[in-house]
Amino acid sequence: MSIQWYPGHMNAARKKAAEAMEKVDMVIEVLDARLPQASCNPMIETLRGERQRPCLKILNKSDIADPAATAAWIAYYNRQPDVHAVALSCKLPADVAKIPALCLKIAPHRGTALKPLRIMIMGIPNVGKSTLMNALLKKRVAKVGDEPAVTKMQQRLYLGNNMVLTDTPGMLWPKIQHPSDGLMLAASHAIGSNALIEEEVATFLGDALLVRYPELLAARYGVKPEGMDGVGIVEAVALRRGFKLKGKGVDLEKAAHTLLQDYRSGALGRISLETPETRAVLLAEYQAAQEAKAAAKAALVEPVSDNYRN
Repeated sequence: MSIQWYPGHMNAARKKAAEAMEKVDMVIEVLDARLPQASCNPMIETLRGERQRPCLKILNKSDIADPAATAAWIAYYNRQPDVHAVALSCKLPADVAKIPALCLKIAPHRGTALKPLRIMIMGIPNVGKSTLMNALLKKRVAKVGDEPAVTKMQQRLYLGNNMVLTDTPGMLWPKIQHPSDGLMLAASHAIGSNALIEEEVATFLGDALLVRYPELLAARYGVKPEGMDGVGIVEAVALRRGFKLKGKGVDLEKAAHTLLQDYRSGALGRISLETPETRAVLLAEYQAAQEAKAAAKAALVEPVSDNYRN
């Protein structure tokens, strides 16, 4: 299953972000700590790279992510040039209070009344940007919703006398290259429900959890993970919760929604769907597949003989 979701307003948001990037000093990119690289928009990397803007990567929702995986991602990002990474929860005021000082450290040449530090906040839909804005400014300035793409317009706000924040709409990119990225984004609610089938996403999530966190499935749903697959996990959730259809059978749609909600809310436990190591394996497999396709295509093209040319 390949999931793609790029509403028209996101293309307009990308163009406006490209224009605004010229007038900011740094970028705060909010990522989902449970899938940092899958939730890292390559267009943001390109835009800030073109303008050579440093970046503070915030791994949000770290309170419901696997701490070991998060620590590995922080080390991974902090090895990159012009990047500083920090793990926190945008819902915790004490965590958010650390951000202004981190920004001033990244761009020490700004941050006065005469030269305020100009910051652009970016990220994919439903990753916590609006929650971050509200927490930084200690008032409700951005609409927070449980559906992706709530924010659709840029807004510019002042944080005291020495910082200016530009909030941008959540943006995905036109083509999600790796199918597993689309499924991770869908499972984490970064993609609109109109672009996916919850049962298929929940089956993917069930398979992933069986590999990485079978003990959490056993604790939450009372299942014995050995020998099960993602479909079996969804069926087990339906039986455990008593989700039945009128007549015969279990309500797999309701069970799928429940599994996804338990993951999204953290009710299942602290879960990360990728690590730097699994990401490296994914990219290596993708590269090998691309090379195999190129070789197969080249083999289909017969060389033109010298006799034919003459």
